[in-house]
Amino acid sequence: MTKILKVSKPSDYSSLMGQTDPHELISVINYSELSPVPHTLNRYEVYGLFLQGKEIEFDLTYGTGKYDYSDGTLICVAPGQIGGKEDNGELVNLTGWALLFHPDILQGTGLEKEIKNFSFFDYRINEALHMSEEERDIMIGLFKQIKNELTFPADAMQNRIIVGFINLLLRYAQRFYNRQFVSRTITNNDVLTRFENLLKTYFEDEKQLIQGIPTVQFCSEQLNMSSTYFSDIIKRTTGETANHCIKQYVIQLAKNRLVSGMSSSEVAYSLGFDYPQHFSRTFKKITGETPKEYCEQRQASK
Repeated sequence: MTKILKVSKPSDYSSLMGQTDPHELISVINYSELSPVPHTLNRYEVYGLFLQGKEIEFDLTYGTGKYDYSDGTLICVAPGQIGGKEDNGELVNLTGWALLFHPDILQGTGLEKEIKNFSFFDYRINEALHMSEEERDIMIGLFKQIKNELTFPADAMQNRIIVGFINLLLRYAQRFYNRQFVSRTITNNDVLTRFENLLKTYFEDEKQLIQGIPTVQFCSEQLNMSSTYFSDIIKRTTGETANHCIKQYVIQLAKNRLVSGMSSSEVAYSLGFDYPQHFSRTFKKITGETPKEYCEQRQASK
């Protein structure tokens, strides 16, 4: 039976690492001060940011994927996720930092709602942030700032100051992810090519007749990516959402079939739409005209 640690509060994790926290809603861990530490596979009910150190030689499990630790990467987890490595009795020397905070610390702040906009919390472990030395130093500096703040006696301003640092950490993480998307243009273009080939093969094999029009979730799974990371790559590469790209592809197929003489209803069912009205609405939303208007325009231009 798999042994999983339920991290209901930050101290559930930090106490296992050998640390006592001065604040019940947040923990900052400097692994080099605590190592060696045990492995642990965790079910998180808190947010966590894990900045990896050097000389790590084991694999982490995260959801259904594996991730190789490497220096300078940041892994972000959110409540409801599972990650780590199951305790096998061994102790491991770790460097790097961890920040865990309970959602309650965000109550009444702007970050309470805004944190949902940081999509990297939904990325898979193999979609972690790979930072430069300069970027890593910025993040470590903020970890240290929070850890230092926790040494002061609690007062009316402490939680606001801590949330301010968390907010800054997340915004830097988003900036560095944006940089990573840009700097990995070749990789992003490869994803786009694989995405286009996936759609092409899907309709050539007529899977739409059984499974319907492919969804973003389906495409991301076929490309072995989280739907959030996949959507972010497509958006940054094409300027359009992944869902819009799928619809554009389908409507281009529809145009070809309409021109070949198929009726609107025949085209709708052949492309996996449940009913012709749905096809017509989608067609007009993408092209600005109905299938009938499109055909009439084509006839008039001959």
